[in-house]
Amino acid sequence: MSSSIYDFIPILMQIAFSFLFVFATVLASNMLGPKRKNANKLANFECGLDPIGNARSPFPVKYFLVAILFVLFDIEIIFMYPWAVNFQELGWEGFGKMGIFIAVIIVGFFYEAKRRALDWEK
Repeated sequence: MSSSIYDFIPILMQIAFSFLFVFATVLASNMLGPKRKNANKLANFECGLDPIGNARSPFPVKYFLVAILFVLFDIEIIFMYPWAVNFQELGWEGFGKMGIFIAVIIVGFFYEAKRRALDWEK
């Protein structure tokens, strides 16, 4: 199957229009929006709390651990959707493989619980 540059024109047009739309909306909001700068608007904003102390001070790794565990289990759950869609086609072999996959997830969850990875009062 031979393709030419003309086959890619609709894709290139869509990319160009999307960039143009983003640029135009940012420019329009900048030009049309109110410009009321004050100390509160210019201050750093993080999680609704006022910044206190030095940014270099150490903080618990618990936040990173929870984020990593969330991503880990979230990605594992995503792998279950294609299996559920093709459940009948995979048969007992697919059922067994998913059973092993779920067993590994459960072992990981119990390991987390034993290590008290999700306890905030540690």
